[in-house]
Amino acid sequence: MKKMQYFLIFFIVCGIIFGSYTFAQEQADYSPEMDAWAKANELGIYEVEQDWDAIIAKAKEEGEVIIYSSSSRMASVGETFSKVYPEIKVTSFDLGSVKTFEKTVGEQEAGIFNADIITTGGSGNYIYDLVANNRVVNFVPSMFKDRIAPENREPALVRIMEAIVFMYNTETNDAPPITNMWELTTETYRGKIVIKDPLASLSNLMGIATIAQHADEMAVAYKEMTGEDIVLSDGVPDAGYEFLYRLLHNDLIILNSGSKTTGSSGKAGQSDPPVSITSFTYLRYNNTKEYVNGILFPIAPTDGIIYPTYTAIAARAPHPNAAKLFTAFMLGDPDITLDTVIEKPYTEGAALETLQGLAPYYEIGSVSPRLDVPLPEGGEAWNEMNMWVVDPEYMWFDAPKVQDFWIKESAR
Repeated sequence: MKKMQYFLIFFIVCGIIFGSYTFAQEQADYSPEMDAWAKANELGIYEVEQDWDAIIAKAKEEGEVIIYSSSSRMASVGETFSKVYPEIKVTSFDLGSVKTFEKTVGEQEAGIFNADIITTGGSGNYIYDLVANNRVVNFVPSMFKDRIAPENREPALVRIMEAIVFMYNTETNDAPPITNMWELTTETYRGKIVIKDPLASLSNLMGIATIAQHADEMAVAYKEMTGEDIVLSDGVPDAGYEFLYRLLHNDLIILNSGSKTTGSSGKAGQSDPPVSITSFTYLRYNNTKEYVNGILFPIAPTDGIIYPTYTAIAARAPHPNAAKLFTAFMLGDPDITLDTVIEKPYTEGAALETLQGLAPYYEIGSVSPRLDVPLPEGGEAWNEMNMWVVDPEYMWFDAPKVQDFWIKESAR
């Protein structure tokens, strides 16, 4: 079963359809059916000035919105949306990133157009397959266009940003125990680093691929730690890959669960806990599970790796106006400003009314693409951290090579 999962992710990362255009090329022409749908619903190349009174009225007439999502929390967004717009039924499919791509592409290739919104991570696939091949249409609600940085609204709207970070146990360490990523490859940390399997998670695959991409920075960090230029192992092309090679050969512990990975470093009462490579958002378990995790920060050459979750309207969506309205709802109340006071609990009462679809994601380690949304309490470190951002182009063209390398070395 695990081998099947590995191969599935490999083909997803490669693009599922080998004939996909790259995003650097001109987008594929609309089919006659797609052209008629886009024109009728003022989307894509036919987008005009957005009339929100008309959009809301049409959305209520459509009466439903169907979402393919990588996030289980999208169901909570749907419940809140239905309270504000009871005329509109929300159906959310929690598919995970891999199955979101598989279902979207598979259905559309079969001529089935059931979904209204596709929201998931997986930067390379989203931009170079879904967007470039008109499997989705980017839609940015007009009230937010000036509040979102251009790179987070084109070529696809970013719904939320999260990050891969390094966590340590604060009960056994008064301060971060390391200051350089290369320390994780030393004998001191043999068998004491835990990661969720990158072959079973696109976010973790993006994390290790981004490390490989930043070979020059990894080489500089190595010299800063050792005072010497790095010597590469046989067959290893550069310092980025060398870090992955040494990490794997330092008895890296690979688990199939992000929460278990986070618990391995964060559970209280341990005498010699490991360091975990995990999602920043799992720091919330310090409150819900009484973990004692802290972020390794600052650490050279990067404190973490930011990965976006995109959202767009599915090609030939049956409920396009409801999709437009739901997209705006996911970004929160337009009246939010940096001075807005949002008090816990974020998913109830006044805070929920303000945050709207942002509420389930308003936590430490998650950041709205909107420049005018204040960070949640305790999340201030995000703006202080030096983090790399996942590059969709690298993910599309080079992540399969990183994956091949990981498979080969982890099997040794």
